[in-house]
Amino acid sequence: MSSTKRAYQSDDRNLALELVRVTEAAALAAANWTGRGLKNEADGAAVEAMRLAFDAVAISGTVVIGEGEMDEAPMLYIGEQVGAGGPAMDIAVDPLEGTNLTAKNAPNALTVVALAERGNFLHAPDIYMDKIAVGPGLPNGVVDLDNTIGTNLRELARAQKRDISELTLCTLDRPRHEELIARTREAGARVMLISDGDVAAVVATAMPGSGVDIFAGSGGAPEGVLAAAAMRCVNGQMQGRLLFEDEDQVARAREMDPSGDPRRKLGLYDMAKGDVLFSATGVTDGALLRGVRFAHGRAITHTIVMRSKSGTIRFIEGQHDFKIKTWTAR
Repeated sequence: MSSTKRAYQSDDRNLALELVRVTEAAALAAANWTGRGLKNEADGAAVEAMRLAFDAVAISGTVVIGEGEMDEAPMLYIGEQVGAGGPAMDIAVDPLEGTNLTAKNAPNALTVVALAERGNFLHAPDIYMDKIAVGPGLPNGVVDLDNTIGTNLRELARAQKRDISELTLCTLDRPRHEELIARTREAGARVMLISDGDVAAVVATAMPGSGVDIFAGSGGAPEGVLAAAAMRCVNGQMQGRLLFEDEDQVARAREMDPSGDPRRKLGLYDMAKGDVLFSATGVTDGALLRGVRFAHGRAITHTIVMRSKSGTIRFIEGQHDFKIKTWTAR
């Protein structure tokens, strides 16, 4: 292996660890508000800590999935430049996925960041996206957004050599999913309803023992891009389609991503292509990660970090001493 290639791989690994520090910072800040019923305060703390942590990351980053437009968010807004200088990167962030979950101390609140080389993430407006996802090791196209859920469940059961009754579909507990839920149960599968947190739910389809076999339904488009980044790293499958309420939203999507029809069905590589890094740290306990634990001036965090280039998945436990650490709010 050439020295140049070794240096590039070493830099990439170092960058992955830097991302862990970024999501840890946001999780530690948000966890101060766990169970206090103050979702906006939790979100604000996570945003501020994540933005500060990015100042030490050796990239020239542009936020393409973030907290909204410049006039809607004070930091980590779409188009904001972050990082200490280095390779040009797209950044997708959700400083606190599950603000309500954090406020209620409910499961599956996460802090999430994904990186890709410039131009490799879908620039998606903050609207809904229809999504479907399954884990790795399955035939390509085993499920399809254009098929009925009954057909998708039958094809998934056939591919996994299981009965449909053994499958569990996860979806957000929303009135708009009533038909999806009814058709899933009618087909014979189980349904797992979640109140928030569809990034974690999509990733769970790729994690053995999570109890989730397929995710389907509509949720935020920004969360869809983050989930796609994670699925790239685990070789899972995912499709999406933006859902528009009016022509103004269509025009906005076309402006942000002029490369194709805004209404087209999006494959995994339409949402996240090239080399992708993904990190998420638990704020509250969930199927994917443990939440932050505070005790005696210290905290323990639990993070997943993944690289699409190598397919490596690492779970990292961090122990933080607040007598030394200075970049958190605690």
